[in-house]
Parts: sequence; C-alpha cells; structure tokens
Amino acid sequence: MQIRHDDLAAHLARGVGPLYVVHGDEPLLSLEAGDAIRAAARAAGAVDREVFVAEPGFKWDALLAANANASLFGDRKCVDLRIPSGKPGIDGGNALVAYAGHLNPDNVTLVTLPRLDRAAQATAWFAALAAAGVTIAVYPLERDALPQWIAARLARQQQRATRETLAFLADACEGNLLAARQEIEKLALVLPAGELDHAAVEAAVADVARYDSFELSEAWLAGDPARTLRILRALEAAGSAPTLPIWQLTEDVHALAAVVAAVRSGVSIDSAVKGARVWGKRQGALARAARRVSPATIAPLLLALARLDALAKGIGDGNVWDDLTTTGLALAGVTVVALP
Repeated sequence: MQIRHDDLAAHLARGVGPLYVVHGDEPLLSLEAGDAIRAAARAAGAVDREVFVAEPGFKWDALLAANANASLFGDRKCVDLRIPSGKPGIDGGNALVAYAGHLNPDNVTLVTLPRLDRAAQATAWFAALAAAGVTIAVYPLERDALPQWIAARLARQQQRATRETLAFLADACEGNLLAARQEIEKLALVLPAGELDHAAVEAAVADVARYDSFELSEAWLAGDPARTLRILRALEAAGSAPTLPIWQLTEDVHALAAVVAAVRSGVSIDSAVKGARVWGKRQGALARAARRVSPATIAPLLLALARLDALAKGIGDGNVWDDLTTTGLALAGVTVVALP
C-alpha cells in the first residue's frame, strides 16, 4: 500500500503495521516520516531497536536473523534498515524478497531509501517490500505547495500569517525544508502567538533558500522574472560558478528555438516539445514559453548566449553574472538592456 507523507500520521493513529518503506530525496520529510514510524513502534511495544546500514560488504544474513530473533527484552522489536545507495545488489535484493515474504509479526520494520528511479521501483525486491508493507514517497515540495506547508507548521505553534507573509517565507526558504523548519520554529521563540506581523517576520527570518539550475530553468521558461532574478542573485551570493546556469540557459534557448521553428513549420506545440526531448515540469514550461516568446526574440537570445560563453571563458569585457541576468530576464519576458 502506498500513502502520502501527509497521511502518515492518520495512518499510524489507527495502528502501526509490520513494514514501512520510506524513499525519496527530501531529507526533512524522510527524517520526520522515520521518526513518526519509530515513535509509533515504541508506543506499540517495540521498545528494542536494531539499526542496519547496508553499505558495501554488508552481511544480509544479519538482517534476516534480526527478523527471526526475538527482542532482547522479550518485547516487540523495531528493525531499522537504511540503504544509502538505493541499490542492495543481487544478494541484498534476494534477502529483501525473503524478508518481505516472511515478516515477523512481533517486529516493526522500517526501510529507508534515497530517491528511486522507475527501474529501481520495478525491481523484484522493491515490489516485494511494497506488497508486504506501506510505502511513503518523500520528494521536495513544489513551490506552489510551500505556503500551505508553512501555514500548517505555524498552526502547530498557534501562529498564523497573511498570504503575503506566507509568500515571503516561501521565497526565503524555497528548496531547503530543514532550514525552513528551523526558521519557523524560531518564529515561535521570538514572536507571540496569533497573527504574525509581516515586518517582524522579515526582520526575524534569514534568507535560507537553496536553488539549483532546474528551478532556474522553470522560472525563466515560465516567464517569471522576479523569481528568475531572485534565484540568480542567490546563486551569485552563494559563490556558485556561473557555468551551470549558463549551460542550462543554453539548453533552454536552443530547445525553445527548435520548438518555435517546428511550430512555424506547422507542427503542434505539444509534438514540437516532445521532439525537443525535454521532460518533467520543464516540458510544460517550455510549451508555455513557446506560446509566449516572439520568434523575433530568438536570434538576439542566441547571440547573447555566444557572448555569455565567451565571458565565461574570460574572453571579452563585462561581468558574466550581469550578462547572465540580462539574458535570463529577457527569456523570462523582461528586457533590461538591448541584447546584441
């Protein structure tokens, strides 16, 4: 059975099951899901706990023995297995299939994995675990879901905020839920219960957002200049090299140019985007960009990319971050200065 992270508390309130699999790449949500399962296991009498980390050389027989053996204290036991690589190998896969097929009713087993691709989720060992227990996927929150998540966290500490304040907090904490939790908990210490004053929140909260090139890609393709500028400034302030954002911008502009050219020749936007080999959320953002960006803008953008590439290699005069910002904002729909 698969459940959402948000539904885990309600599920555990009805009773703890014999096996849980937490997988994904959001550290805070993974940690909290594991903590909740371990707490429920203790409340159900699984006071003893054995922790196994499946690193190279791990003896899978030890896991199988833990499943068969009783707790040292005669009570139920929590078996806590962590597979950092997400790849148990042949021996590990066989052991996990055997383990899932013979669950000890006196144990509560928690398996923690990183984000798994489709191939990993289609393996026999993962299918066996999923069939025998409960799986919880923990992935980074989408930007649009952050305000609601923050509001729920504030409500736990008897605080609430306006939509404007929630948006500010989301911008300050985007991509870094661990730091976001710390900032929200800090608000409980420095500000009173009830509705939070926006100015007081701004003064109390540090900018702990963490961005990557994929979020930057979504921002400028979606025509969001404010977010584009915020991410670029954050990356520059953090001392990031401009190489990766320039590569991402180059990929996006060339993909957009290909889509626009295909559409002008009579191909539908959806078909053109699929032909550009862009996947995930960027596919929808690229389709919207193709509808928004004028074909006349493509040539100046391509020329700007050539200048950016030269600046990144130390050729020519100018600040590479300034030119990157100008070109990124142009793709997002705002012309700061005339492109070459």
